[in-house]
Order: sequence, then structure tokens, then C-alpha cells
Amino acid sequence: MNPLSKNSSVKIKVLVVDDEEDIADLIKVNLESEGYQIEVSHNGLDVLPRIEKNQPELIILDLMLPGIGGMDLCKKIKEKYKIPVIMVTAKTSETDVVLGLELGADDYIKKPFSTRELTARVRSVLRRSNTNEELDNMVSITIGKIHLNATAHKVYIDGKEIELTLIEYKILYLFMSNPGVAFSRDKLLDRVWGKDVFVTDRTVDVNIKRLRDKLLTEKDKLETIRGIGYRLKDA
Repeated sequence: MNPLSKNSSVKIKVLVVDDEEDIADLIKVNLESEGYQIEVSHNGLDVLPRIEKNQPELIILDLMLPGIGGMDLCKKIKEKYKIPVIMVTAKTSETDVVLGLELGADDYIKKPFSTRELTARVRSVLRRSNTNEELDNMVSITIGKIHLNATAHKVYIDGKEIELTLIEYKILYLFMSNPGVAFSRDKLLDRVWGKDVFVTDRTVDVNIKRLRDKLLTEKDKLETIRGIGYRLKDA
């Protein structure tokens, strides 16, 4: 499945930070048309809280921001998170670009830029940042009010983080990566626990029940299919 499909519930989350609303809107519209999930911030002061809350997979960061400079913000981001950053700059000085890259930015793009160049750089940075992982393992998946961030191994219900065991997380990740697909107990055993582990069907049922209870208002999305197994509704 293409994680950037326009009709997919699996989307890479991008945080766009630019105080020029027309530029931010241009980036948002074009990347959304490519299947990305976009959040916009028009100042630097709320960026770190937004990152902590929403766990984006990529940040597009303007260097000229009110409140805190883009260079300082890039440094703070890179000190705390392993999130790729693309700098957006109207400056033409090579020194500024070099300094930004030395502070940890993964790439840069100069204003004015074409939407084709922007899209190409986004894809390139995501590929490079994912050298040791499959792309599917870094995307965010949102179904209804359930949001799963595979990079951070965190799950949120309506914006609030919930605590899952590793097994519960693996089960949910499998379902959210395959919305609407029914999995038998045997298939769940193979995909979650592995073929060489002795686990009974009862263990599957117990973990499904615990996971369902933790999904709170979204628990009805995890359906029991009589005679088959379980599936997660995709709507």
C-alpha cells in the first residue's frame, strides 16, 4: 500500500513552520494533494509543544520567524528529536545555508521555489532519514480518533496518549496498517508473536479484550468477526 495515497488513512505527518501565511498555505495545499497530513504553525514559540503533542515525521522550517529564530529553533529540535528538518529561506548567503546545515538541518530550499522542487526535496529527505527502516515503520496512521505514531511507538485517542503493552501495540499496528482486513487468530499469532512461540488462541482473545478496553470511545472499531477472527473498521 502506498503510504502517500490520496485515499489512504496512512499519512506522513509534516509540520510547516512559516510566518508568511500565503507561503504556508501554498506548502499545505500542495503537500496535502500528495497525500501528506499537514499542520501549520505561524510562529516559532509553539513549535516544540506541537512536536511533543503530534509527533510529526518531517518539519519544514522557515528561518525568519517571530519569537525565536529559525536557526535557534532548528538547533533545539535537533537536540531533542530525531526528526528531519528542511529549512526554507529567503536569504541568499551561502553562510546562512551552511550554518543551518551545520546545526542539523537535513536540507534547504530557497524562496521563491516551485512546488515540484518542494515535493522532490520532501521525498528525498524522507528517503534519506529512513535508510535503516521501511517507510511503513515511520508513518503516522490515523483512523477515526485513533492516532498511532510508529516512530515514537505512541498511541493517542482523541489527542490523549494511552499506555499499551508491546503486544497490544503490535496488534494495533497490524490492524491499523490493514484497516478493514479480518485476521484469524492463527494469523495474529504468526504476525504478532511469531511462528516459533507457543501461544494459545486464548492468549490472543485476552490481549484483544485488553486492547479494546484501552481504545475507550473507539473500542467498537475493533470488531469480532464470528467464525473468522478480528478486524479494525476503517471508518
